[in-house]
Amino acid sequence: MSIIKSFSVGEGDMFYIQHGSDNFSVIDCYLHDEDKKDDIVNEIINEANKKGITRFISTHPDEDHIEGLKYLDEKWGILNFYCVKNEATKKDESEDFKKYCELRDSDKAYYIYKGCSRKWMNQSSDERGASGISVLWPDTSNEEYIKALEKAKDGESPNNISPIIKYSLEDGVKVLWMGDIESDFLDKVKDDIEFSEIDILFAPHHGRDSGKISEDILKIINPQIVIIGEAKSKHLNYYSKYNTITQNSAGDIIFECIDNKVHIYVGNESYSVDFLNNENRNTFNNYIGSFDVHNN
Repeated sequence: MSIIKSFSVGEGDMFYIQHGSDNFSVIDCYLHDEDKKDDIVNEIINEANKKGITRFISTHPDEDHIEGLKYLDEKWGILNFYCVKNEATKKDESEDFKKYCELRDSDKAYYIYKGCSRKWMNQSSDERGASGISVLWPDTSNEEYIKALEKAKDGESPNNISPIIKYSLEDGVKVLWMGDIESDFLDKVKDDIEFSEIDILFAPHHGRDSGKISEDILKIINPQIVIIGEAKSKHLNYYSKYNTITQNSAGDIIFECIDNKVHIYVGNESYSVDFLNNENRNTFNNYIGSFDVHNN
């Protein structure tokens, strides 16, 4: 069994994976809400303490993905910092961006890229199993990606240096994160990405139109559920052809992944959807239903 949690943090991203193996991963950080900050960090510390290997994965250094990083590091102590190799700069450096750069350029950093392999990320050993994380993008030799790195180095938006990260369980769930990668950029590089069928898609750029995935890619990945982030409603694309959960309305979302099933719980007790099966689960509060994963 593994647990994936998507925190409702406002207009930003923050997730963790409590792996079925001896691994714990946090993806991005947005601790903007002072009322929630300590509860989130304490939960991460408590869950991480159950595992032997912990990692923080940073998709890119925009504030809505790194705000609170300094605080998280002070409280938790980030031991393994995963990011793409980059030299992103900002004209006005926040304390969290400075922390990002410190971790990025430290010996705690592991630079991820298409097909990269590392013990316990996607390599097992006699000591422990792998996390199930693989990296589909970036191809560091791709000309468009090199341009995106240069723009980030020059202080422009780092959205398009975002990696594409896949989490999968053997005979179980498959999940995709794409950071804030933008639609026009993705269309330029899609032929260099080995897409395959998945179960859960966290829509790029918080579900904004600017990150909308083209239909030809969606047909390949065929997500059973698309999670729409917490951007302002006027900027969202609701992926009308697909089953969706909108975090603006649902609140925190927990995915309990057991064998070939996913059971879903949300923070808002009045939220519901009509496309899930009722299997009467009660591991967490506010169960809204379950689904069977794609056949592998």
